Amino acid sequence: MTTAQRDAIGEHEIRALIQDKAKAIRARDAAAALASYAPDVLSFDLIEPLQYIGAASVRERLNQWLSSFEGPIGFEVRDLSVTAGQDVAFTHSLNHVDAKTRDGRRIDMWWRATECYHKLNGRWQVTHAHSSVPFEMESGQASLALKP
Repeated sequence: MTTAQRDAIGEHEIRALIQDKAKAIRARDAAAALASYAPDVLSFDLIEPLQYIGAASVRERLNQWLSSFEGPIGFEVRDLSVTAGQDVAFTHSLNHVDAKTRDGRRIDMWWRATECYHKLNGRWQVTHAHSSVPFEMESGQASLALKP
């Protein structure tokens, strides 16, 4: 197998993992959404604290987020870019959520996402995840109304 063929297979595998994660989020299944996360994953999320260390911490955060919604959760990944090598890969995308919170607020926002993967024992695992939103420099306020 050539390097290009191997990398293409890696890209296909990672795209499938991300599609599975999106389906799991829409189904409110945190365990399935985090199935490809390494036990020692480091995550930089949109909200405090500055970092979440370890799969248990990320799972707790995701469960809190999923339980904050009432009714269906619209979730999509757009403009996904995947770069895969033999045992290391990274992705970036624009992610979107459209859902109603339990307190009746509508959340319809986009954010930027980057994930780093390491292939261990033949399995791709997320070792670092980073989500962010741009902010308005003068006010310091997040720019949550931006759309691609």
